[in-house]
Amino acid sequence: MDSKKLTLSNGAPYFEHQDSQTVGPRGPVLLQDFVLQENLAHFVRERIPERIVHAKGSGAYGTFTVTHDISQYTKAKLFSKVGNSCRMFARFSTVGGEKGSADTARDPRGFALKFYTEDGNWDLVGNNTPVFFIKDAKKFPDFIHTQKRLPRTNLKSATMMWDFWSLNPESLHQVLILMSDRGTPYGYRHMHGFGSHTFSMINDQNERVWVKFHFKTKQGVKNFTDEEAVKMAGENPDFAQEDLCNAIENGDFPKWTMYIQVMTEEQAKDFRWNPFDITKVWFHDDFPLIEVGEMELNEVPVNYFAHVEQSTFSPSSLINGISFSPDKMLQGRLFSYPDAHRYRVGVNAHQLEVNRCPFAVNNYQRDGYMADSSQYQDKPNYYPNSFDDIKPDVSYKNYEYELDSAHVANYNRNDNDSDHYTQPGLLYSKAMNAEDRNNLIQNIIGSMKGITGPKREEIINRQLCHFFRANIELGMKVASQLNINIDANMMNHSK
Repeated sequence: MDSKKLTLSNGAPYFEHQDSQTVGPRGPVLLQDFVLQENLAHFVRERIPERIVHAKGSGAYGTFTVTHDISQYTKAKLFSKVGNSCRMFARFSTVGGEKGSADTARDPRGFALKFYTEDGNWDLVGNNTPVFFIKDAKKFPDFIHTQKRLPRTNLKSATMMWDFWSLNPESLHQVLILMSDRGTPYGYRHMHGFGSHTFSMINDQNERVWVKFHFKTKQGVKNFTDEEAVKMAGENPDFAQEDLCNAIENGDFPKWTMYIQVMTEEQAKDFRWNPFDITKVWFHDDFPLIEVGEMELNEVPVNYFAHVEQSTFSPSSLINGISFSPDKMLQGRLFSYPDAHRYRVGVNAHQLEVNRCPFAVNNYQRDGYMADSSQYQDKPNYYPNSFDDIKPDVSYKNYEYELDSAHVANYNRNDNDSDHYTQPGLLYSKAMNAEDRNNLIQNIIGSMKGITGPKREEIINRQLCHFFRANIELGMKVASQLNINIDANMMNHSK
């Protein structure tokens, strides 16, 4: 096998890669050593801004295959018949930690999927939990600030986390999931994934239904206990990355089964809760899971930075037959995600291999940093024109629908939607077994013991009221182990 010649960035062969050009063997270094300059200049520019959330992540390519017919709900070509398949890319991540943080930290896990379909790229940007902490995107920056570091000390703070959660009771459902062992999954292969938001599907008769997406791991759910997660963080902070890569490279390809829940527009009008509230779930007894297909990850990217770090996902990347809902968190993400990518990767991030639609892209967006204009060549950059024969396809027209109100205001997110406790209470009493409940309480205690400062008692008491409202046993056990005296006043506030 012939060896390759060492070259400069312009492709010209060069004779060495270790010694700077100097005056004499001991220097000084000459300014004309452009190879040294090129290497150093590129080196200090190797990194791009890390994601503001989901910075630590792992990714893999794979295939999605349709196994069940759902064409009655959607006209998306991918789901038009059983057996259809497409290439896909998945990125899993923690949320609050930086790029060097531990994979096993107590945190929700990102579950972002990109499907390369013939109708364009479809991104489903979810988590390993079916709900979220807040239900209005206006609160998102404040929430994420509490999951990061204190401005003064640059330290994580249990105080600010529990302060925020206790002042925003809609967070309780997700807090209980986070504080359970589901908050420390055993890598990425052993966790479920969820679209979390409510989306819509439109069929070829232009009939709309509301849907939620679920991905059930076929490897079986497996979690770390808190003690195991902390131990693994010290021994191998890249455990989940290593586990995913090793499994794929050994031919043990991880798989997930995709399901949807379907709610008609009439059912949505009569639903007990707001069907577009991301802090709530739809009970499976009322809206059963409908199997759709299988996702298999079978290819580790050849370069992490090019394919995982530079990958971009946005809920606004949808395809014909799948659309949005009035979910306020979803609506905010439609703007913030692509805007974050334009800042972090660049205005032409969609032209990178991992993000590029492998089929046609015909539009009039041109130039900008790092533009690859080979696909456009000499085509006009304006519309309409007499030259390129690009025509809008009216069959892809957006579905028309009515709004519930024509009145504009900053409506309180909790008006007529203030039941923050029924579903968390059922999660604790029905979905968790005795071991789950015990671990949940111990994890809550361990976290809340980190609350410090003059507001400690106030924050703890306020959060205890939420626990009591969800389940009396939960509140009593947390209070007892925190050595909090439960008086009549607190019980009255919990009603």
